Amino acid sequence: MRRFFAAALCAVLACGLTACSQGGEQSADFYAMDTTMNVTAYGAGAKSAVDETVAEVNRLDSLLSRTRIDSVISQLNAGTANRAVGMEVWDLLSAAEKYSAATNGAFDITIAPVVSAWGFTTDHYQVPDQSELDELLTHVGSAHIHLGEESIVTLDNDTQIDLGGIAKGYASDCVEAILAKDGVESAKVALGGNIYVRGSKPDGSAWRVGVQDPENSDGFVGILSLTDAFAVTSGGYQRYFEQGGKRYHHIIDPATGYPAENGLTSVTVVAPGNEEETTGEPGHGTMCDAFSTALFVMGEEKAVAFWRSGVYSFQMVLVTQDGRVLVTDGLKDKFEQEDGSGYAYETISRSPS
Repeated sequence: MRRFFAAALCAVLACGLTACSQGGEQSADFYAMDTTMNVTAYGAGAKSAVDETVAEVNRLDSLLSRTRIDSVISQLNAGTANRAVGMEVWDLLSAAEKYSAATNGAFDITIAPVVSAWGFTTDHYQVPDQSELDELLTHVGSAHIHLGEESIVTLDNDTQIDLGGIAKGYASDCVEAILAKDGVESAKVALGGNIYVRGSKPDGSAWRVGVQDPENSDGFVGILSLTDAFAVTSGGYQRYFEQGGKRYHHIIDPATGYPAENGLTSVTVVAPGNEEETTGEPGHGTMCDAFSTALFVMGEEKAVAFWRSGVYSFQMVLVTQDGRVLVTDGLKDKFEQEDGSGYAYETISRSPS
């Protein structure tokens, strides 16, 4: 992924924040939702799709950001009682509650004050006192969010929400819809660690998506060959600080208030595009984003059990602290191991061996 963003940075220098064209290719690099983003599309509708994508992601940032004081989420967190947030935000909060329930709270958007206590909102990092964490955790849990009729949302006193673990996934679902509307059949979208690839590459081959080595920012544990798919990675290597000789990363376990330490260093969740879906469920980009965080918090054993339950349709790649890469069997023919990585590779099947 680092290699991808290095290329993206070069594109920013060459083209600025507007779309640039080379033949049938339209591409734009931009910054939103606290990360560098890129969209590249091919074909007759590519330019309009790229322009609409940049506008759409910035619109969603203005709605969903916790750090923008004028956003709907910031105003909700400020304590406005019985606030009408609009059905789009209401639906996303409803999806977040659903994923929280499905993961027994491993995914929880009410973790916001705890994340702030660690300094991950302001980059003023610190290890909070246990007494502070104990108090903040009394306000964590989806039971503190009340979704009423007509898009009304109420938060209990001192409860705040952070959609950082789901907003980019939702944005990727929205971008997929834009690409479909504009007739784009080949595109790649990188919204931070959230990847969406549409169709195949212009030459007909699959898109190659690297799964970064958590121990080597210049390396990969493997390459995924994907068409029409979402791939979202969460890892403790993405954002962290060190204090007293110990590393503290940004993925907080809602049960403890501390960075999750359950034996995993990264989780990648993969699911197909949404166009064949007619269930009315949240989009697969949204799901992948939420589950990549939740499975990291769960740890290997619970993550594998959750996948094996089959309640949700997705595949995954787990990288463990003890040097293993676990790939679910649905990706077996789409995952290329990295030679010389030093990792041991295993395939996980639906039924335990």
